Amino acid sequence: MSLEWFDRISGELQDHLTSICEEYGRNGSMVVERGSKHPRIEFYSELDDHERDYFASVFFDPHNEEFYLESFDQELGQVSKLVLADIEDIVDAVHESLHLYLGDEADVLENEDAEIYEIDVDWETPEVTAYIKENEVEVTYQFGIVQETGDGVLKRINRIRTVDDDLLKDETNFIFSKEEASTIIAMIASHMDKLSEME
Repeated sequence: MSLEWFDRISGELQDHLTSICEEYGRNGSMVVERGSKHPRIEFYSELDDHERDYFASVFFDPHNEEFYLESFDQELGQVSKLVLADIEDIVDAVHESLHLYLGDEADVLENEDAEIYEIDVDWETPEVTAYIKENEVEVTYQFGIVQETGDGVLKRINRIRTVDDDLLKDETNFIFSKEEASTIIAMIASHMDKLSEME
């Protein structure tokens, strides 16, 4: 397993993105994270308070030497993996993600070299209720393992009851490696006393 291809692409990517889109030059930045089993390049916009608002993450599979994006299909309940064959595919995907993030109309990524397939997740827990306010809101979590990579998946489902008695469901998924898990746990544990309770 070699990171030579990952290092080469990540080294060239910034120049490609800046030259293809003025919006990226004004709003986009990238950071390379090599410490995971599947290294990644994360793209973000810096907010006024110097916080980072991430809009895309491109992962690299060292075993297959391929770049990919991950997304979660709420209807199918499956994680999808979009394989990016070359640097042009990566630029197109990040460019589209930026414009979606900015609320612009962007062309849908269409490339015959790109391949979409489902990722199987073994859900290790049922949905666990983290917070509930009767007839108003319920927040649940579910933990799973991606079969192919062994990464963890944390699924958060937020169900809100509207004044018209409609039930709105918002689902988000966070995928992370074993190496990241201990850091995440430690960061949360060391700042628990600063968190406010939900009302």
